Amino acid sequence: MINTFIGNLGHFMTIVAFVSALTTAYAYIQYFQANELEKASWRRFSRISFGVHGISAVMIAFSLFEIIYNHRFEYFYAYSHSSEALPVHYMISSFWEGQEGAFILWIFWNVVLGTILIFTNKFWEAPVMVVFALVQAFLVSMILGVVIGDLKIGSSPFILLRDATQAPIFQMNPDFVPEDGTGLNPLLQNIWMVIHPPTLFLGYASTLVPFAFLMGGLVTKKYSEWIRPALPWAIFSAMILGMGIIMGAYWAYVTLNFGGYWNWDPVENAVYVPWLILVASIHTMITYKKSATALKTSIVLVIMTFILVLYATFLVRSGVLGDASVHSFTDLGLSGQLLIYMLFFLVVAVVLCVIHWKNIPTSEKEASVYSREFWVFIGATTLALMAFQVILPTSIPAWNAMVESFGGISNMAPPADQIEFYTKFQLWFAVALAMLTAVGQFFWWQKMDKKALKDALLTPYIISVLLSAAIIVLAKVFDWQYMIIVLAGTFTITANSVILAKILKKSTFKLAGGSLAHIGLGMILIGIMFSSGYSDTISINMSGLTYSNSWEDELNKEHVLLWINKPTQMKDYTVIYRGRQKKVKGISEYVPAKILEPTGKVNEALALEDYKDYFKKGDKVDIVLEENDYFQIEYYQNEVLKFSLSPMSQFNEGMGGLISSPASRIFIDKDLYTYVAAMNDSEDPDWKEDEVYEVAPGEQFHIADYVTYFDGADVLKELDGYVLQEGDVAVRANLRILDYDVEKSIQPTFIIRNNQVGKLPVVDNELGIKVSLENILPEENKFVFKVNQYQKDYVVMKAIVKPYINILWIGTIIMLAGFTVAIFRRFDEFKKMRDKGMEV
Repeated sequence: MINTFIGNLGHFMTIVAFVSALTTAYAYIQYFQANELEKASWRRFSRISFGVHGISAVMIAFSLFEIIYNHRFEYFYAYSHSSEALPVHYMISSFWEGQEGAFILWIFWNVVLGTILIFTNKFWEAPVMVVFALVQAFLVSMILGVVIGDLKIGSSPFILLRDATQAPIFQMNPDFVPEDGTGLNPLLQNIWMVIHPPTLFLGYASTLVPFAFLMGGLVTKKYSEWIRPALPWAIFSAMILGMGIIMGAYWAYVTLNFGGYWNWDPVENAVYVPWLILVASIHTMITYKKSATALKTSIVLVIMTFILVLYATFLVRSGVLGDASVHSFTDLGLSGQLLIYMLFFLVVAVVLCVIHWKNIPTSEKEASVYSREFWVFIGATTLALMAFQVILPTSIPAWNAMVESFGGISNMAPPADQIEFYTKFQLWFAVALAMLTAVGQFFWWQKMDKKALKDALLTPYIISVLLSAAIIVLAKVFDWQYMIIVLAGTFTITANSVILAKILKKSTFKLAGGSLAHIGLGMILIGIMFSSGYSDTISINMSGLTYSNSWEDELNKEHVLLWINKPTQMKDYTVIYRGRQKKVKGISEYVPAKILEPTGKVNEALALEDYKDYFKKGDKVDIVLEENDYFQIEYYQNEVLKFSLSPMSQFNEGMGGLISSPASRIFIDKDLYTYVAAMNDSEDPDWKEDEVYEVAPGEQFHIADYVTYFDGADVLKELDGYVLQEGDVAVRANLRILDYDVEKSIQPTFIIRNNQVGKLPVVDNELGIKVSLENILPEENKFVFKVNQYQKDYVVMKAIVKPYINILWIGTIIMLAGFTVAIFRRFDEFKKMRDKGMEV
């Protein structure tokens, strides 16, 4: 039965949210312009209107999640992004897998931020909330799903499946509801996809706050006063957006199988670029607070940050990157709206800047080479150059689309090897930035001349040279480019550590944010150099076999074939593949797949054997995503088991074949990163010709390549799954098959009933055999076995050692800690001024 109520509720709340956003914008404009007698009533009305908007936004999110959670597959969104098999945390991921859900998440965060601003900064409330309300109106319009003639405004997540598709089933039965949905993209079935998108969208949403303060400052002619309330929010935004980027990198590392954490994919670039500009704006805003310079630069950078966030949204969600990015969205017909959204705020910001540009205070003082202003300007310029070096090539598909829309032809193409193209520029920009942060911190905290600078830098320079030399020798860093990176990273860490020590000695920890963030940057630089530059593939194909003709030679050389139970040497390890496993609810470890038999119900299996203290034979158990297989790989050294890894794979026709996620063993100084690139398909085996063996009890023979012992037979009085009648004879043969260090028991059964013979063969998918007891020859005391064979179980695996990658992750944590300290410091400054009645 189709439930239309919840969809109608969600759609109605969307209309309410859109109308209330426009009403809020109008009300706050009136509040801003009203005289003192009318201000209180307009403010009250404005807040009520925004409250209605907030409640409706929450109800939109509630309605969509209710549809997903209750598996209402009559709705196109639930059918396209969810399934019965998903646990609750992956249902949450499916909420924002689609474009509409992502916009709802963005809308929700803006409501949260707007509510906080209303109750923390009354002076700026009216101009700031006008901007917020207008942004909300544009965002809500993306999910309106209203069609007026040929004009489509937004794409509704509450549309029914029958209205979204032309499937013939709906002509025969309009109330048809599919039993299951298509499910969540396997690559998004990861815990990081539960927390990464909300973090990233909070970062996106928070870039609106400094932009809104800036717009308010221009309108109210408070050309510089907006800096104080905007600065803590800008730092907060940089911290959250940076955290989202890092989470995305870590998700890529633990989920995707390209062996890294950053692929310079256009979607990654679209987030990275506004973050760089945002960080540059923070430094210029702080500079203005210190010395009343760089105000105009700050204004330009804050505008660029917000516009680049909108531009990133356009690139990712317009479908323009469909052929250039592995995880951009398809076009839902929103590209025109997204473009209007971006151009509207760009035009408004530019017009306000042009009108007020002459009145914006500026410093006529020329910055000296030995001034903090000079070094901040150079740093901000470097960040801007980094951003533009990335965004221009990333925008080539958008440029081509624009040219073609005007009837032209553009043959420009994005970089063929995007990793090499971007890295060769970004790495040296990062080196320059690291050196600037090292030197610039000394100018920031004290006045400098040539002699003072020399004295200040001498000690950190000597220490960093000695440390670099030790790292280069001990880690065998012999490439001159990597030597420079090591020196730049250690110099950054050392110089900022010296500053940090002085700050902690003379002042409080709340001033340490900048030094901590820059120390983290130095560690990130060194971590990237080691983990990427000295990544070592240890799964070398020594067999001479070509695993796949579709693979390049390098891929065939860098993967190792593992037959089940067969030891294979892989550099310092002896590796053994032990079979497939499943995740079972309530059990922390993986369970062998061979002891679980699907019941036909979603994510349910029947236990074929007892398993430790977890379940008994015959119990029904709940599997976590039954389509996922986890391959147990054991690593031995000197015949001692050191550890096991269980990389995951599933065969997904909708995504073009095998989808694999890696598993890693984390050491202090490295990660051992593994993933399965190919596996045996036992669903449709290619059986060989039958082989027949006549064997007497106690004899040894060979089945395929396996040594097999026939330990005799038993006459059964009971048989699992069968009711034996009076006069029936059931005989079970007991075979032991040796596969390297594993002994398996195979027990085919032979039944005689009314002179009719029944055979119950045994299939072992791991060994790739089917054994049946065909006949018993009592005169010769022999038993006849028929054996069919197919491919023995195997995996083709790649293993990579990523040295010192933990330096990278620790560096990101320290950098984010630095941002956090800076947020508290700047917000504390703002709060003190606000409490004194000096909000501006």
